[in-house]
Amino acid sequence: MANSTDFSKSPEPRKGMPSPRLGESEFKTRYLRQFYDPAFQPEADAIGRLAEIAWQAYSEERKAPITRKAGQGFHDPDYDLSVDWFAAHEAVEAAQRRYEDKTAPSRILLINGSSRSEHTCPGEMSKSFRLVELARSAIAARPGFAIEVLDLARLASEYGRRIFPCKACFSTAAALCHWPCSCYPNHSLGQVNDWMNDIYPLWVEAHGVMIVTPVNWYHSSSPVKLMMDRLVCADGGNPDPSLTQGKDAALAKKVELAGWDYPRHLAGRLFSVIVHGDTEGAGRVRHSLADWLRSMKLDPVGEAAELDRYIGYWKPYATSHDELDADHAVQREVRNAALALAEAVEKRRAGSFQTIGAGLEDPRPK
Repeated sequence: MANSTDFSKSPEPRKGMPSPRLGESEFKTRYLRQFYDPAFQPEADAIGRLAEIAWQAYSEERKAPITRKAGQGFHDPDYDLSVDWFAAHEAVEAAQRRYEDKTAPSRILLINGSSRSEHTCPGEMSKSFRLVELARSAIAARPGFAIEVLDLARLASEYGRRIFPCKACFSTAAALCHWPCSCYPNHSLGQVNDWMNDIYPLWVEAHGVMIVTPVNWYHSSSPVKLMMDRLVCADGGNPDPSLTQGKDAALAKKVELAGWDYPRHLAGRLFSVIVHGDTEGAGRVRHSLADWLRSMKLDPVGEAAELDRYIGYWKPYATSHDELDADHAVQREVRNAALALAEAVEKRRAGSFQTIGAGLEDPRPK
């Protein structure tokens, strides 16, 4: 049946969800909970004044209290853009220059996807971290590589470290999802210290990425999923927030329907995926992660760089590290995966590892 949708008129954004807005009393109650420790009590008056300032920022919805003009190169040079977004934008552009610099070292990003750490409640490091260290040492033995380890366990163990959830702007209109993400920080809601503005450049500058994650309830870990969702802006996101006057949903719909090219900001990077579990789900998680990376136009290295393995299959959790100690085969496989990724990066940068079909037009870009 023919598509009967009329794109000549942009649809209005749908409304109807209940408001999440708080009254002053509830807002201040929540704000003051961060000062629960009795040690703050001598400063109660000062904290009360801070609560009043925070309430005013919230009630006036001052998401981005400090801005500057977009300037040359943007669709609307007079549009006021957040200085926070400008800093993230400039970091991403600098990372892209490092990626394109043929005289610079080959860059590998290793990602520990487990939230377990001896520095918080579990009291013990994760097997994922150990596998990342195996991969790091294998690549470090080769000349010409710069290695960055992104330890997502810090979301659970480091003060103020967080990744806020994706707000799904892309689902309203592709152009509403900005690259890098402009949803955070939101100062009026206290949504600050978002880690993604540091993580985006790590992905952009990397020639190869390896993700190591455990299976958590048949899925990848929650830190990995938070990062994945917030990387949606890297796959078709709008690099010019002035084009949509910030978060103007109706305007963004018009922009998308006028024709959107879905820029693939991470296309051409190479990837490896290591998934380990103890009972079930490792294969499904590995397939899911690899499919996600392929959908963003990152390129697979090959079978050697994609693993799903069980360590201590149906054995006690208390001895899981002992099981890893004894599993020399999986240790070797992880090293091999890292070496395969490094070899592919070398060949890609030398021009001998081509993406098959790169010149073909994608009939379904998103």
